[in-house]
Amino acid sequence: MTAPEITLTTRLSPSALDTRRGVVRLHPEVLDALGLRAWDAVRLTGSRVTAALAAAATPGTPTGVALVDDVTLSNLGLPEGTQVVVSPVRVVAARSITVSGSRLAMTAVSPETLRLALTGKVLTTGDAVSLLPQDLAPPPGADVSTARRRLSAAIGMTWTNELVTVAETDPAGPVAVQPATVVRWQGGARTGDRIGAVTAAPQPAAEPAQAAAPERPPVPVADLVGAEDAARRLTEWFDLAFQHPELLARLGSSARLGVLVTGPPGVGKATLVRSVAHAAGAEVVELVAPTVAALEAGTASQRVHDAVADAKARAARGKPCVLLVSDVDSLLPSAAPPPLATVVLDAFRAAVPTTGLALVATSAHPESVDPRLRAPDLVEREVTVAAPDTRTRTALLQVLLRDAPLESTVDPSAVAERTPGFVVADLLALRREAAVRAAVRHKQAGEPADPRIAQEDLLGALEVVRPISMSTSDNLQVGGLTLDDVGDMGEVKQALTEAVLWPLQYPDSFARLGVQPPRGVLMYGPPGCGKTFLVRALAGTGRLNVLSVKGAELMDKWVGESERAVRELFRRARDAAPALVFLDEVDALAPRRGQSGDSGVADRVVAALLTELDGVEPLRDVVVLAATNRPDLVDPALLRPGRLERMVYVPPPDTAARAEILRSAAKNTPLARDVDLDAVAAELDGYSAADCAAVVREAALTAMRESLAAAEVNAAHLATARRAVRPSLDPVQLAELEAYAASRT
Repeated sequence: MTAPEITLTTRLSPSALDTRRGVVRLHPEVLDALGLRAWDAVRLTGSRVTAALAAAATPGTPTGVALVDDVTLSNLGLPEGTQVVVSPVRVVAARSITVSGSRLAMTAVSPETLRLALTGKVLTTGDAVSLLPQDLAPPPGADVSTARRRLSAAIGMTWTNELVTVAETDPAGPVAVQPATVVRWQGGARTGDRIGAVTAAPQPAAEPAQAAAPERPPVPVADLVGAEDAARRLTEWFDLAFQHPELLARLGSSARLGVLVTGPPGVGKATLVRSVAHAAGAEVVELVAPTVAALEAGTASQRVHDAVADAKARAARGKPCVLLVSDVDSLLPSAAPPPLATVVLDAFRAAVPTTGLALVATSAHPESVDPRLRAPDLVEREVTVAAPDTRTRTALLQVLLRDAPLESTVDPSAVAERTPGFVVADLLALRREAAVRAAVRHKQAGEPADPRIAQEDLLGALEVVRPISMSTSDNLQVGGLTLDDVGDMGEVKQALTEAVLWPLQYPDSFARLGVQPPRGVLMYGPPGCGKTFLVRALAGTGRLNVLSVKGAELMDKWVGESERAVRELFRRARDAAPALVFLDEVDALAPRRGQSGDSGVADRVVAALLTELDGVEPLRDVVVLAATNRPDLVDPALLRPGRLERMVYVPPPDTAARAEILRSAAKNTPLARDVDLDAVAAELDGYSAADCAAVVREAALTAMRESLAAAEVNAAHLATARRAVRPSLDPVQLAELEAYAASRT
């Protein structure tokens, strides 16, 4: 008998209690129709197939809506508001599961604690799962309080944000974790192992968990695509320090070696160090700084001294050793360093002079590292691993997909062009998601004999995988728009294409002609005329990463925080390059200096913006696009060449543009034969683009008021809507903007 299915519309659950717990809320009638009781499991089918626990929604929830949390929505591979197929599913007890996670989680969380956190959840291979225990309806064997206590002690206060990925389940299919389930970290410990019982408690000096060398063979140096220069320099330094210390001594130097490896998160800094150390015949003792920093001060100090002692002991046995401190800014922050920082620096200072030992630290935020680490007797050298460009991403994809079965149609260069801002970790996630999609596709087609990854699997994975540099919420949603969707505005679109897209898409042409591309553009015009819409269309056309800041979001009452937010915004833009920084309502963000009464915060923000746009550090592959309704209020220093040097006026739509806007707004609205949009557009003089869209919306509502069964919108409905929606353009403001535009031509 075929299981019943119901198609529902996804909505993010408004309940904080459901957040990241793998729960889907359904209307009681839907539960009855599917033959489900509360907390039964359901299969959810979207772009991907996942499973969750079903519970009754609160009164007032529409029948056709499924309330899901953000993690479940991501597992489905769907945006909010799309349809999902819900059906009952049989869940069996898992004999074993294999889970992967962040380095912090895999190092600090024991498999026993992981099993407690996953008990009571429904797991499917390929799903992301939160470590938040399922405490809404805890099953027998669940120990929620112990799980919370252990996770907090192991990871710290950020444990509630940690996600893990289900790599494998036995048996296959949706499973539930039981007290007898064997839980293992991928490539690491499992429940029942002695090392798996390690928690945040102090460990004996003889067996520090953080000192274990990686179990997987290091990546060959030849496969470090994009990091060749950093690998060459690191190889030279290791060779001199480990193999030719006497040469350095004869030249009046010493063999001490301390290196800081910097680069964006996920670019492969620790992988670079492990690979080069392995090629140099050196062992690696790794100290994961975020894990140590989350511990109590005494335990953290013991961890550091244990790692240093282990590295010195290995070097004393005649084997070159690298003490790798990953994400050192967590342990040695520049802002208000704790007393532990002094203890750590003393331990490192004692280790560096050891013959045959090198100290290598990594950081994605070098500006946040305690400056004492860069003392001449500690870390005096620095090497940077840059984010990959399109050509490098193509080569990386060729390496990453080298051993995967591929269809002949797979084109890594086409995928690389669609992945601006992606680093190695992002491309690995893309490969995993593509493999999951290929597996689902072959399973549904009944072709498991020779599964292969196709081009559509890789491109489809882009809908789910986002680059690390764009992992926060201030990115602009494009929604598939391109400049072709923008009606009329030919001159405006051409000006924006030349000023924004050309510098990012054709940098070689600018270099060939010996000119610097524009740094930024100021787009101004009356409200409601499509400035933000144009930005989304630009981003969709150029396939750009867009970081959006609205108004005075960067303003902060604490001294120095606003400037730090500006620096962080542009740092993230550089990491995500090619990128577009969109400053909406820039007149509130950068007003004329000396005219605000906010204790100088606005003046300092303007100064920070000027420094980022035209400072010592070059702004490569990043274009700033600002929008405003009041260009006369923007600080003039921002508008000179080298900063927001191009000014583009977005005028109110004329008759032809209004007709195009009406057609675009009504493309999903059935219109009667008596509707003439060109004639309607001619009557909407003084209406903005937003007003025109509002007329179509109001016409549809008018039809619904007449009859909820209305199937089309006629001319009478549009006439009624035109009388209800008044033009929002202010003639005085419009005249001032036109005069300002005329003065700039």
